[in-house]
Amino acid sequence: MALPAPALFRPTAAMTVTSSVSRPLWCRILFNRTLWSVIALLAMVAGSWWAWRTHYGRTDLRDQYQFATVQRGDIQDLVTATGTVQPLDYVDVGAQVSGQLKKLRVEVGSVVQAGDLLAEIDPTVLTATVDARRAGLRTQRATLAERESQLVLAQLLLTRQQNLMKDDATTTEALQQAEANARAAKAQVDATRASIEQTESTLRADEANLNYARIYAPMAGTVVSVTARQGQTLNANQQAPTILRIANLSTMTVQTQVSEADVSKLRQGMEVYFTTLGSQGKRWYGALRKVEPTPTVTNNVVLYNALFDVPNANQSLMTNMTAQVFFVAATAKDTLLIPAAALNIGTRSGDAAWRRERSASEPQREGRAASAPSGPASASTSGFATEAQRGPRRATVRRLTSTGALEDRSVELGVSNRVQAQVLSGLAEGDQVVTGIKLPATQRGSSQSQPGGGLQQSPGGMPPGMAGGSHGR
Repeated sequence: MALPAPALFRPTAAMTVTSSVSRPLWCRILFNRTLWSVIALLAMVAGSWWAWRTHYGRTDLRDQYQFATVQRGDIQDLVTATGTVQPLDYVDVGAQVSGQLKKLRVEVGSVVQAGDLLAEIDPTVLTATVDARRAGLRTQRATLAERESQLVLAQLLLTRQQNLMKDDATTTEALQQAEANARAAKAQVDATRASIEQTESTLRADEANLNYARIYAPMAGTVVSVTARQGQTLNANQQAPTILRIANLSTMTVQTQVSEADVSKLRQGMEVYFTTLGSQGKRWYGALRKVEPTPTVTNNVVLYNALFDVPNANQSLMTNMTAQVFFVAATAKDTLLIPAAALNIGTRSGDAAWRRERSASEPQREGRAASAPSGPASASTSGFATEAQRGPRRATVRRLTSTGALEDRSVELGVSNRVQAQVLSGLAEGDQVVTGIKLPATQRGSSQSQPGGGLQQSPGGMPPGMAGGSHGR
């Protein structure tokens, strides 16, 4: 007998509500289909945005490049060199006669006037020589008097023979003998007079040597060095020994050695200044006096001597001081400046398009007059090219536009150095230009820790922001 099939179990609504309430919260969240649908939708939106951003979105250029702002300021193109401070006027005082240095009346630092007695050499031998020469001169003068008397007697005998010859009271041979005796007596007198003149000349030299035993100052100044000592024996037979040096310290000359790569930038009369060790940044100013045409070659390095003078009223500058010299090749005041790292330098102006661009922007240029170097001498007289004769230069920079994009901008440059360059046209104050590629954070930290890192670092010993000349052009 077949049994009836059991009826299907169907939970009621009350049983469903009771089961849902009895489950934990995390279980209800885990099996909530609506919540998972929302999460899936948000993930889809985020993935789509990330994909669009990666492939089609625009990145911030400031994260990729380093920028600098065009600003106003002063700039100088400097030629740097080292030099030595020396007195403008000095003289080495030496001994013209040999002997023992008996007395030295000055020392280093003594201030002397022209004609002051500086030193004395033992005059014993020189005095004896003068006395002997004077005695010999007196002997020769006595001999001259004797021979003049013989000449008078010879002339009287000649006159007597001539008178007797008129009366035929003597012979021709006697007359000729009297004439020969008179001529011989006159010759002896002339020879004695010549010997006296020679002795007098020698006596004057001996008296001068005796005077040279007392050494006087040839000029006014300061004794800067003494190379001999009191009691020392001086030998002037081969060369004049130097005893001391006198210098006029009121004006000093700086002798600077400039390399052949930079000497073409120098011109007579250009402004130049220098500092010394321990001067705490104090500057002394002058004007270039001359560049000597003959170079000095040391280890195959060709150097030219450039000289300029500076006043030294308070005598703060001393002999043989080392000077760090800065020749001002060009300068510009209150002009637009950009870092040298932003420049992509092209050719100098010369093509027709660039001339048209210069003509169009000429009224807006500022600071052109200030960029011309000052100096009393022109380049035509000194033989060196000036900044104005070289002409402006053409370069290209990458400028950040107002829309956040980069554009290549052609600019005209004036004065430049290793750090900065003057902008004559093509940019405005406040513009931002690319100076380099920004490194990742890890590489950026390591590069900054290395010596010499950074675009705005000035060479050692130069004024900040005014690094000069060797590679600035």
